Amino acid sequence: MRSTKSSPHPLLAPVAAVLALVAAGPLAAQPPGLTLPPSGDNQRGEVTQHLGLVTVTVEYSSPNVTGPTGQDRRGAIWGQLVPWGLAPNNFGTATEIPWRAGANENTVVEVSHAVEVEGKPLPAGRYGLHMIPQENGPWTVIFSNDSTSWGSFFYSPEHDALRVEVTPEQAPFREWLTYDFTDRERDSATLALHWEELRVPIRLSVPDLTGLYITRIDQQLRSSPGFSWQSWNAAAQFLLSEDRELEQALEWAQAAISSPFIGQSNFATLSTKGQVLARLGQDDAAEEVLTAAIDHPTADPLQVHQLGRVLLTQGDTETALAVFRRNYEKQQGGWPTHVGMARGLSAVGDLKQALEHARKAFEQAPDPVNKQNLEQMVKDLEAGKAVS
Repeated sequence: MRSTKSSPHPLLAPVAAVLALVAAGPLAAQPPGLTLPPSGDNQRGEVTQHLGLVTVTVEYSSPNVTGPTGQDRRGAIWGQLVPWGLAPNNFGTATEIPWRAGANENTVVEVSHAVEVEGKPLPAGRYGLHMIPQENGPWTVIFSNDSTSWGSFFYSPEHDALRVEVTPEQAPFREWLTYDFTDRERDSATLALHWEELRVPIRLSVPDLTGLYITRIDQQLRSSPGFSWQSWNAAAQFLLSEDRELEQALEWAQAAISSPFIGQSNFATLSTKGQVLARLGQDDAAEEVLTAAIDHPTADPLQVHQLGRVLLTQGDTETALAVFRRNYEKQQGGWPTHVGMARGLSAVGDLKQALEHARKAFEQAPDPVNKQNLEQMVKDLEAGKAVS
């Protein structure tokens, strides 16, 4: 970080203009009832990121490096326009104040559900965002329960909901102060303040995103989505994919099959129930239900083959082989049942028989793409390599 212990930059605005930009006291406030441009031409900004069901929104006023009267303040932002540490305050109730992490009114962060910030819990709610910058070392980021004050003039540590420390980093030049979300994952992202040549990253994560989905799905199944077997089946498949609450998954799978007025026994619902039973270790019951699914009039060989592939990816090789074998017997060796047998036998270590089925599948391949893929499968098996 660039040192700024020298005297104030000669192009800095007069004190009143600086206050209008960053400290925006009551003189910068708009008269009630009038719609005027933001003080100091600080643009209002808002950014929202969804982490699954969780919504995170930041509302802020965005100053720029070029001052209101055109002065170039590059190199004079950090440590001068934005002071290091707590700044003295000559208005409001606080004697020393952190930076409001923007301009004009409070920067506000709103989270729809409880999250973790740098690994620490933050309940759902709206929070005033403040920061204590440091020339060397980590910055303190403050989430205040007071989200409605003007700036930091009335800041009180007693209102803190959470404090965390983060490490700022050098970044490409950015004229306008901006908040954005980076490093996005299914249940986490980094909220980053970026201004001039500095970036302040704040890591956000959802402690149990799957649990939130389970709760929401349970609620929805009691409403209009619950009047179709497809919803119950999809709900059971979700729990299966997450390997969560499998007894609940079995109940939902059974509802998809037999719930009054809406339940249907078909390949989709029976195969879902069979997969859940297999995951629960109820192998005999799983085999019975999966056999019924494969033999059901709604089943076709490609669907059954895909079921076997899913079981393979889940690590249930014995059940997958049983599905491939039943499909092979039912279709009397038609395409793509030899492919399934090759994969299933390879998964349980019988590469010799797997190779025989792979060669037959190669002969049956209906198009160049499948033929090419199966040619590679045959080569791998001939070389003693398992295929999946």
